[in-house]
Amino acid sequence: MTIPTADRKFRRSPKAPLLPQKRDDNERVEAGFFGASFSGAVFNLSTTIVGAGIMALPSAVKQLGLIPGLIMIVLGAVLTESSIDMILRFTRASKTSSYSGLVGDSFGGPGRNLLQVCVVVNNLGMLVVYMIIIGDVLSGTWSGGVHHSGVMEEWFGQRWWTARFSLLLFTTLFVLAPLISFKRVDSLRYTSALSVGLAVVFVAIIAGVAIVKLIEGGIGFPRLMPKLEDQASFWKLFTTIPILVTAYICHHNIHPIENELVDPNQMKSIVRTSLTFCSSVYVATSFFGVLLFGDQTLDDVLANFDGDLGIPYSSFLDDIVRVSYGLHLMLVFPIVFFSLRLNLDGLLFPCAIPIAFDNRRFYSVTAALMGFIFSGANFIPSIWDAFQFTGATAAISVGFIFPAAVALRDAHGIATKKDRLISWVMILLAVSSSIVAISSDIYSFFL
Repeated sequence: MTIPTADRKFRRSPKAPLLPQKRDDNERVEAGFFGASFSGAVFNLSTTIVGAGIMALPSAVKQLGLIPGLIMIVLGAVLTESSIDMILRFTRASKTSSYSGLVGDSFGGPGRNLLQVCVVVNNLGMLVVYMIIIGDVLSGTWSGGVHHSGVMEEWFGQRWWTARFSLLLFTTLFVLAPLISFKRVDSLRYTSALSVGLAVVFVAIIAGVAIVKLIEGGIGFPRLMPKLEDQASFWKLFTTIPILVTAYICHHNIHPIENELVDPNQMKSIVRTSLTFCSSVYVATSFFGVLLFGDQTLDDVLANFDGDLGIPYSSFLDDIVRVSYGLHLMLVFPIVFFSLRLNLDGLLFPCAIPIAFDNRRFYSVTAALMGFIFSGANFIPSIWDAFQFTGATAAISVGFIFPAAVALRDAHGIATKKDRLISWVMILLAVSSSIVAISSDIYSFFL
């Protein structure tokens, strides 16, 4: 059997590093596993996409105006599909089976390591934020010297087991730890399906409340175009670009999902189905969020569900939204953690067998990562300040700069003129988004 050139020089494995392959007769596979299904792959990929970013989209659409904002959401999905399509085509040409293997084929070891660093930084930052948000939802948070109670505090009062540390410890031990212990991404298909269902519940609630209030005349129709009053308002429009560009980042999980499929040729259809579903969720959330809250839409629309919605059972609906969102993030957590562990292992042990075949390494890396995430979310309140300066750039690099660079390098001579044009567009968007994100972070940090 021929070992892919890009992977052969990095670790001893009959397939690409990091990813166990069921389709190779020379490798051990789990008994009774005959490959992932189409629906399971769609759920896992959709869950990878719809994370915490969904809550920032209504604010972005409010800034851009309803028409330009919704158009940008759709264009983001189209551009993401193009970037993933390039990844899949160039992966087959390079005869590799991992994202890092593809980049290594084009740019060698340094390029491969740089991609893995970007994935680790991006995913680690996301998971720390997810845990912080879960703590905020369950136990509450302080803002401007005012304590906003979480759902557990509201229901049961302030007790030792409703404190932030206790709730996050229980969540880590009894929810997250079992889910991150799976060695196959397909094992998460049921929790991913539930996560997708919770996202739909959120959309249904926000749409229902908006429609009821619209019928009652309690809200007006939102602005269709951006409101440009001065130069500052014009430049503020550009702060929405990083939110929209990173809304569909899922590239780090493309290969783990594809490698477990019964028929890998289904991956293109899986990507299209997932992006269609996620863009629909994004459009509906943004449209009804802006319709419901108008100019009062906050940067995190979840914060808008912390008071009276102006309809019967408002408090009950607020709790459903917050609880469903907290559960949603708990179920997104393991799917993001999966690729984080793979890429960190690839950085630390580039010549070892795949991590799924080494129990000691698997559980050691898992425990170390989970310990860092838990500690960061609980004991280092300023940890997100560091991730703000690197997270947006890392995510944009994973989603757009690396796919574009691989296509422009064209190590196997398969790039078309359309590929090159799209690649330059992606690089332009990525660079501008990174500059805007870093500039706004620096400005807010020193403000």
